[in-house]
Amino acid sequence: MARSTVDNSELAETVEEHPALEAGGAAPPGTSDEAEEIASPNTPGEAEGTTPDTSGEARTGMGKVVRLVAMTLVLRFLAMRTVLRRIATGAVLVIAVAAIVLSTVFGWKLHQRNEIQSASDAALAAARAYALTLTTVDSGNLDGNFKAVLDGATGDFKDMYSRSSGRLRQLLLDNKATGKGTVLDAAVKSATTSKVEVLLFVDQTVTNSAAPDARVDRSRVQMTMELVGDRWLASEVTLP
Repeated sequence: MARSTVDNSELAETVEEHPALEAGGAAPPGTSDEAEEIASPNTPGEAEGTTPDTSGEARTGMGKVVRLVAMTLVLRFLAMRTVLRRIATGAVLVIAVAAIVLSTVFGWKLHQRNEIQSASDAALAAARAYALTLTTVDSGNLDGNFKAVLDGATGDFKDMYSRSSGRLRQLLLDNKATGKGTVLDAAVKSATTSKVEVLLFVDQTVTNSAAPDARVDRSRVQMTMELVGDRWLASEVTLP
C-alpha cells in the first residue's frame, strides 16, 4: 500500500511536468520529429523541392537526332550519285550511238560523193572521146567511122544512127566529104553513179567537093552517157 502511494505521486509529478500528456496523450518532444524522418526517407535535394538535372539526357537525345539527320543526308547523297551516274552513263551511250550514226551517214555520203565524182570523171572523158568520133569523118574510111560510132552508142541513139547510117553514107560519098572534130570545152551538167549529162563545145572542120576550102562549124552538143557494164556509152546526143 505504501508502494502504490509512491507510484501515484510520481505519476502526478510527471503529468504536471508534461501537460500535453494530460490533454491529448501526445508523444514527448522529439518523438514526432523522429517519426517524420523515418516516414519520409527523401534525399536532401528532394526534401528541398529541387528538380533532377536532365541536361545530359537532353544532349544525348540531340546527338541521336543529329546522327540520324546526317545518315539520311548521306543516304540521299549516295542515291543521287547513283542516279547521276546512271544518267551520265545513259548520256554517254546516247552520244556514242549518235556519233556512230553520224559517222556512218557521213561515211556513206562521202563514199557516195566519191563514187559520183569517179563516175563524172569517167563519163566526161568518154563523152569527149565520143564527140571526136562523131565529128571526125573520112569518106575513104566510112565503114570504120560508122563502126566506131555504133560501138560507142547505146539505147535510142544507137537505134537512130543505125537506121540513118545508109543515107548518111551515100551523102558523104557523093560529096567526098571529110570532117575533123575538136572539143573546145566540156563539163558535167548532172551526174549519178550510172548516168551523166555532159555539155560540150565542139568545132568541126569540114571539106567537100562543092567547097574545097575548109569551113569550121561550131556546135554546142549535149550528150547523155550511161554506164553499160564497165563502159560509158552515149544514149542521147542533141544540139540544143
